[in-house]
Amino acid sequence: MATTSGLTTTPTKTPISEKSASRKHRHQPMDALKKSRFEAYNRLQAAAVAFGEKLPIPEIVALGGQSDGKSSLLEALLGFRFNVREVEMGTRRPLILQMVHDTTALDPRCRFQEEDSEEYGSPILSSTAIADTIKSRTEALLKKTKTAVSSKPIVMRAEYAHCPNLTIIDTPGFVLKAKKGEPESTPEEILSMVKSLASPPHRILLFLQQSSVEWCSSLWLDAIREIDPSFRRTLIVVSKFDNRLKEFSDRWEVDRYLSASGYLGENTKPFFVALPKERSTVSNDEFRRQISQVDTEVMCYLRDGVKGGFDEEKYKSNIGFGCLRDYLESELQKKYKEAAPATLALLEQRCSEVTSDLARMESKIQATSDVAHLRRSAMLHAASICNHLEAILDGAADPAPEQWGKKTEEEKSESGIGGWPGVTADIKPPNAALRLYGGAAFERVVHEFRCATYSMECPEVSREKVANILLAHAGRGGSRGVTEAAAEIARAAARSWLAPILDTACDRLAFVLTNLFDIAIERNHHRHSGCGQQSEDMDGYVGFHAALRHSYNGFVKELSKQCKQVVRHHLDSVTSPYSHVCYENDIMGSSNSGVNMVYRTNQVPISSLCLELSETVPESRRETSNDQENIPPEKNEITPGKVAKDREPNREALMTVPETPSPDQPCDGNFAVKKEIGNCVEVGPRKRHARISGNNRNVDYFRSQNGGSLLFGSGDRSVSTYTEICLSAAQHFARIREVLVERGVASTLNSGFLTPCRERLMVALGLDLFAVSDEKFMDMFVAPGAIDVLENERQSLQKRQKILHSCLTEFKNVARAL
Repeated sequence: MATTSGLTTTPTKTPISEKSASRKHRHQPMDALKKSRFEAYNRLQAAAVAFGEKLPIPEIVALGGQSDGKSSLLEALLGFRFNVREVEMGTRRPLILQMVHDTTALDPRCRFQEEDSEEYGSPILSSTAIADTIKSRTEALLKKTKTAVSSKPIVMRAEYAHCPNLTIIDTPGFVLKAKKGEPESTPEEILSMVKSLASPPHRILLFLQQSSVEWCSSLWLDAIREIDPSFRRTLIVVSKFDNRLKEFSDRWEVDRYLSASGYLGENTKPFFVALPKERSTVSNDEFRRQISQVDTEVMCYLRDGVKGGFDEEKYKSNIGFGCLRDYLESELQKKYKEAAPATLALLEQRCSEVTSDLARMESKIQATSDVAHLRRSAMLHAASICNHLEAILDGAADPAPEQWGKKTEEEKSESGIGGWPGVTADIKPPNAALRLYGGAAFERVVHEFRCATYSMECPEVSREKVANILLAHAGRGGSRGVTEAAAEIARAAARSWLAPILDTACDRLAFVLTNLFDIAIERNHHRHSGCGQQSEDMDGYVGFHAALRHSYNGFVKELSKQCKQVVRHHLDSVTSPYSHVCYENDIMGSSNSGVNMVYRTNQVPISSLCLELSETVPESRRETSNDQENIPPEKNEITPGKVAKDREPNREALMTVPETPSPDQPCDGNFAVKKEIGNCVEVGPRKRHARISGNNRNVDYFRSQNGGSLLFGSGDRSVSTYTEICLSAAQHFARIREVLVERGVASTLNSGFLTPCRERLMVALGLDLFAVSDEKFMDMFVAPGAIDVLENERQSLQKRQKILHSCLTEFKNVARAL
C-alpha cells in the first residue's frame, strides 16, 4: 500500500514537473527573441550615433536635478559600481548605457564606442578606468568645441550576467547655478539640451525626484510638463524613499503619499525606490545583496512599522528597485516590439537612399575623367542659375522674401556704402521697411536715388566766385553776363555734387544684383528637391561653384563700371557749355515759369515706386511730406523745369544797363530785354534778361544767409546782381538735375544693369567658364585634394551602407520571428 501510495502520490507531482519544464522550454525561445531584438536595436542605435541618423529608436532618457539619485540608479541597474558620481559623468555630456544581459559574463565587460565611428574599443574591466574614460572624453570634446556642455553622447556597452537588457540615456542633471569657472549660462544650456534630448516622442522619460521634495514645490516637474504635458510617456521615480518612511505612522498617511493624487493625475503612478547609502568599496555581489536588502527593509517597515500597513494590492508593484528594474525592461521590450515594423520600413528607405547617394558619388568620381560629361553638367547648371536670376528680376517671390530679402537700411549697412554723398536729409523711399530682393529691390534703389537727387539744393556760392565768373564774361564782351555766370555756376555745382550720387547709385544697384546669386542658388535647389527632379548633380564641386560665383560677380562689376561711364557721359552732356538745358525754360515759355520752378526744386516726379506698401508710414515721411520733399507732386503742381502754360507771363519793361555790369548793381525796376520766341536771342549788347520776380521766399533765404541784408547791396529792397545770379543758378541747377535724372540716368540704370542680365549673362558666363581648354576647365573640378575628398565621401557612404544593410537583415529576422 505504501508502495501503492507512493506510486499514487508520485504521479501527482510528475505532471507538474513536466509542465514546468515545458513552460521553461517555451520561455527559452521567447528570451532568445527578446535578446536578438534588443541586440538589433543596440546595433541600430550605435549606427545612428556614428552617422548622425535620426531614427525613432525606443529609448529611455533619465532626467532629474543634480543629486537626485540618477547616478546611483544607473549603478544599481548595471549591477556594479564604477564611481560614476565621483566624475560627474552625466553633468556635461549625455551617456548612452547599453546594458546587455550575458550569462557568460561573470565579470562586467565595458566597451566604449569610438568617437565618430560605429566601432567599439577593447573591453575595459577596471571600474576606475571606466570613470577615467568618461571624464577624459568629456573634457576633450568640451575643449575642442569650447563649450561648457555638449549634446554629443558617449556610448558605453556593458555586458554582464547581472544586468538587464536595457538602454538608458543619462542626461546632465538640472542645476540652478553654474559651477565655479563655468559660464553663467550653463544652467540654461543644460536645460535646453535635456529638453532637446527628451522631446522626440519615441523616447520614454525617466524622471527622478527625491522623496524629501513635495510635489507642489518641485523645481523641475514643470520642465517635464513642458515636454510631456500629460505624462503619457513619463515614468516618475521617487528616489531616496527611505528618508521619508519615518514620517509615516498611519496607513492613510502612507496611502495618500503613495497615490500622489492632486499633482500627477489619476493615471500616473510613480515608483518609490531606495538604494544603499554606503559608498565604501565592496564586491559586486555584496553591492547587489545590499540593494536587495534595502528593498526588503522598506517593505518590512511599510507592513510592520506603519499602523495598518498600506494598500499592497494597489501600491506593492511600484515599491522597490527590483520592481522598477523589471518594469523598465518589460516596457522597453514592449516598445521595441511595437516599433519593429515601422523601424524595418524606415531602414529599407534609408538603405535605398544611401545606395542612391553612393551611386551618385561613383558617377561623380567617374565624371572627373569625363570632360564632356562635366562640361554638359556645368553648362546646364549655369543655365539654370541664369534662368532663376532672370525670374527673380522679373518679380518672382520665392524663396521667401521674409528670409532672403533686405530692408533699405540693411542694404546700406551690408554693402558698406552708407548714405548718399552730399545729402543731409534722411532719405526714406517707399517700402524701405519691407524685405525685398530682385527687381523690386532694384526699383526701390532707383527711386531712392531720385529722392536723394531731388533733395539736393544748389550749394551757396561766394561773392568772389560770382564776381570772377561775372566779370570774366563781361570782359569777353558777352551780352548775357548774368545769365552765363548763373549757368556756369549751376554746371560746376552739378558736376561736383551729382557725380558722387551717380556712382553711389551704380554701386548700390550692383550690390542688389550680387545678392541675387545666393537667392538663385537656393531657388534652384528648392525647385529641384521640391519637385523631386534630379538635376545635374554639381554638389561637391567647390571649385566650380567658386568659379561660377566669381564670374557672375565679375559680370556685375563690369556692368557697374560701364554704367558709371554712361551716366557720367550724360552728366557731361547736360553740363556742357554747349548744352541748352539751362535755357530751355526761356525757349519753352515765359520767364515766369522759372519762378514756379524755383519753388519746386525739391519735388520728385511721380513714379510707381511711390506706392507705400508698409503697414505704417514712417514718422519721418509724415514730417517731410509737409515740406514736399521726397514726395511726388500732385497733378496740379508744376514739376521742376516744366512750364506752367496757364500762368500769366511777367510784364517786362525796358531799362538801360551799363555795358560792364557790376556785382553791386541793384536790379530793381525792370530790365531792357526783348525775347525772340523759340531762340531766346537778346537785342543789343546793352540788353539782358529780365529780373525774376516773385521770389520773395528765395530772396529772404539769401538775405538771411548774409547778415540780414541782400548781398552786394546795402539793405535796399531791390534785388542785387549777386542774389539774382544765385537764384538763377539754383533754377539752372534744378533744371540740369531734372533733365539728367528723368531723361538720361533712370533709363540708363535699367538698360545698363537689367537688360544685360536678361540678355547677355548666360553668354558672358559661358565664355568665361567654358570657352577654355580642357586642362583649364578641369582645374575647377580636380583641384589638389578634390579627388581625395570624393574618395573619402565614397568610403564613408560604403561603410554606412554596410552597417545599415546589416541592421536591416537583423530586423528582417526579428520581424519573421514575431
